[in-house]
Amino acid sequence: MADQKFFLSCKDYLVSGEEFDLFWSDKYEILETKPAPLDLSFYYSSDNYISHTDSKETFREKLYQRVKNFMLNKKLGWIKKYKMSGKLLDVGAGTGDFLIEAKKQGFTAYGVEPNETARGVAFHKDVNLEKSFKDLEDTNFDVISMWHVLEHIPDQEKEITSLYNLLTEDGILIVAVPNFKSYDATFYKEYWAGYDVPRHLYHFSQNGLTSFFFDNNFELVEKRPLIFDSYYVSLLSEKHKTGSWNYFRAFYTGLKSNMRARSSSEYSSLVYFFRKRQKP
Repeated sequence: MADQKFFLSCKDYLVSGEEFDLFWSDKYEILETKPAPLDLSFYYSSDNYISHTDSKETFREKLYQRVKNFMLNKKLGWIKKYKMSGKLLDVGAGTGDFLIEAKKQGFTAYGVEPNETARGVAFHKDVNLEKSFKDLEDTNFDVISMWHVLEHIPDQEKEITSLYNLLTEDGILIVAVPNFKSYDATFYKEYWAGYDVPRHLYHFSQNGLTSFFFDNNFELVEKRPLIFDSYYVSLLSEKHKTGSWNYFRAFYTGLKSNMRARSSSEYSSLVYFFRKRQKP
């Protein structure tokens, strides 16, 4: 993305301890992580990367898994506003729980997950995940979901083109990403866990994401907040900033972020619902 200027420096708190810079793109209000690692797989090699495991050993992990399970029905309820059934593709399917619930609720469910560890966990639940889109090129989907996945993708335009080609003409594309203009992001600054460098290669504002997708032949039909994200992200941010799990302070900051977002709409994370628009 052209016309970039320095925005902020952040640290990788999960694996390497390395510093990375975020650069602002004026065209889209999108931040880009630099330098982008050549081997991203190294930066996911941690037992603490919770979305690739089903661990419930600590209080934090139990809390995460409980909220995740609660949100499965919520997400499918949102989808059923547009599609009651059909073929559903979950990109970045993690350990497969969303697909299991989608099947229970009447969808023919498929998943893509590049991480071998996560695919292995899903396999033990009888969920077979593809490693890439290549094995699905002859299939079209009524619903494609990306729950906190887009920010991990190196070649954004190529990814969106693939999604466009995989989606049926009247299909719905769902994209959930963190919002760097939220209160918790501006409060924690370089400690904000939503940046999660270098695993998050891009960082989105609302205007940036919708404009980028519009230029790649998708139109926005709806947005919804992910209310719980502000609390969990604030908890991780407290750990980054202070070295301690300050649960009460994190809860207060997450609550404050959600309260402010009621008027500003700048929630910690948002879900965007897109449809195809006619290519110019």
